[in-house]
Amino acid sequence: MSTTFPIHSEKTGEGQSQREKTATVKTAFLYTEKYFAHDYGLSHPLRIERLQLTYDLCKAYGLFELPDADLVETRAASESEILRFHTRDYVEALRRASRGEINMDLSHGIGPGDNPVFPGLWEWSQLHTGASLQCAELVSEGKTRIAFNIAGGLHHAGASRASGFCYVNDPVLAIDHMVDQGKRVMYLDIDAHHGDGVQWAFYEDANVLTISFHQHGRTLFPGTGGLSEIGRGEGAGYAVNVPMLPGTDDHVFWEGFTRVVPRLMETFKPDVVVSQLGVDTFRDDPLAALELTTRGFCKVIAYLIEKAPAWVALGGGGYNPSNVARAWTLAWALMNGLELPDDLPEAMAKSLLTGRSPGQKLRDPQHESRWRDQCRKHMEECVRYLERNVFCKMS
Repeated sequence: MSTTFPIHSEKTGEGQSQREKTATVKTAFLYTEKYFAHDYGLSHPLRIERLQLTYDLCKAYGLFELPDADLVETRAASESEILRFHTRDYVEALRRASRGEINMDLSHGIGPGDNPVFPGLWEWSQLHTGASLQCAELVSEGKTRIAFNIAGGLHHAGASRASGFCYVNDPVLAIDHMVDQGKRVMYLDIDAHHGDGVQWAFYEDANVLTISFHQHGRTLFPGTGGLSEIGRGEGAGYAVNVPMLPGTDDHVFWEGFTRVVPRLMETFKPDVVVSQLGVDTFRDDPLAALELTTRGFCKVIAYLIEKAPAWVALGGGGYNPSNVARAWTLAWALMNGLELPDDLPEAMAKSLLTGRSPGQKLRDPQHESRWRDQCRKHMEECVRYLERNVFCKMS
């Protein structure tokens, strides 16, 4: 695969400085081919190749030729940047594992299973984290309103422990960067799995509002994200969780979203939104049991485009690569004001249709869960709980 990136020289061909040119960019997409030097292993569900599939689909639609969008080469985060949140002992364990000096370190959650040892796991972590920090820098400096890192969103890692396929928590580090700049940050997580690592990092912080829509913790890893987790101390009321029942579809999700997120955003008044856009919520994802589609997902994208004053968009889960590529391509198009045709580009059809019905389009068809009434009743209970116990704390 050949990738062309902007040349970051001191002057452009028109005599305009690169700094001046970058300042006019409205959107930025972070990417590098260096991602593909790393691999969790053939049997692991997190396939880094899904990032290439997303890039290739965006390219096939011509989405990197837009005048107000920038395709930016990812840089690696430095050790000192990662130490802003993670402990030194843990970082050293990651480096040793990456060099093959240890096969497991159970005290830090590294070993067989979710968080395997593989060559370059430290370098992979530096890359996806560096891209999220670049997004935070571009947005906080006003160089772009929306920056998208499809490799980011690894939201489970703790300060000294790997968890749920995540070694370094890039959302936390991106948020920390913006808090350091005096920004109020709203973190919105729509992954099927609770955004636990981010929630706990800011559980006592009133400058960061964390909101997570996820499959109920009784039915899915990591088992957290209950309604009663609302923050502590100065952060009481600044952690919001909406645990959804298996079978929740676009309709029920959107009913809950529209009753929770706009009210919180209006009250909290964030300077910037950081979102984790996992698509393991989709109905045919192999690791979860929700029934969302591209249609519900794109409603969230459209809402944030309209309402977020500035936006750092991160990837996340998604273990059907076709779902990942289609959803994040739709997201990038919408971020740039485009509605794509539903027919897949001929060059991409074969790779995207593997394991799917021959008539698959870019967007999913309308879908109604047979569990909708039960899921809707549960969503109503969640909203009422938040009205009684959370909304009042921020007013």
